Amino acid sequence: MCRILMVRSQTAFQVREWLPDFAEMCRESKEFQGHGWGMAMRLNGQWRVHKNLDPIWEDNHNGFGSCDFLIVHARSAFRDEGIVLENNMPFYDDNHFFIFNGELHGVKIREAGRIGAEKIFNYIKRFDKGRLEDAFQKALGIITRRTSYIRAMNILMTDGEKIYANTQYGEDPDYFTLFHQKGDKEAFCSQPLGGEWEALPNNTLMVR
Repeated sequence: MCRILMVRSQTAFQVREWLPDFAEMCRESKEFQGHGWGMAMRLNGQWRVHKNLDPIWEDNHNGFGSCDFLIVHARSAFRDEGIVLENNMPFYDDNHFFIFNGELHGVKIREAGRIGAEKIFNYIKRFDKGRLEDAFQKALGIITRRTSYIRAMNILMTDGEKIYANTQYGEDPDYFTLFHQKGDKEAFCSQPLGGEWEALPNNTLMVR
C-alpha cells in the first residue's frame, strides 16, 4: 500500500529537506510505490499541487522551493488498477487535504468517488458541520463498523490548521505503523525519516 507524509511548520522550510529522503524510502519499500505520486505545498497562504504518474524517485525534485505545510503521497494502486493522474492523492477541496494508506474489504457505505480512498475523503466531509474533528471521528467510526476487514486505514487530513491523523491496522505493524515527530516542524510519516520519531499505537486518532 501507499506511503504518506505530512509536515507543518511555523516557518518556511525547503521541500528538498524532506522529499528526496521520502522518495528513497518509497523506492526501497517492500511494497511497490511506483504508481505515481502527488504533493501539496503551502507558502504565504497559497497552496500549490503537483501530481505525476512517474514513480516519485524518478521525478525531478528540484525547483519546488519552500513552504510551511507539505503533504506527500506515493501510490501503490490496489491490484495495479486505476493508474490515472486523477486517482493520485492528495485529494482536496477549498478547505481540506487528504492522504490515505491502507486497504479495506467489504465496506458497506455509499459515497461518491473514483477509488476507495476518495470515497472515504468524501464520507468524512459529509459529516463536517464546522468541526472537522467530530466529522473525522463519526465517519471513521461508521466505516469501521461497516467494514468486514480492515487491513489498514491510515489517514492524514488537514484543514490547513490542524492535522487529523488516524492509524488502524489488522496486520503487518512493521509496515502499517504511522510515526509522529514533534519539534519546530511537526510531521507524520509512514516511516521515520531521520531524527526522533514516535510510533503511534494501533487504533489511534490524534489531532494536532
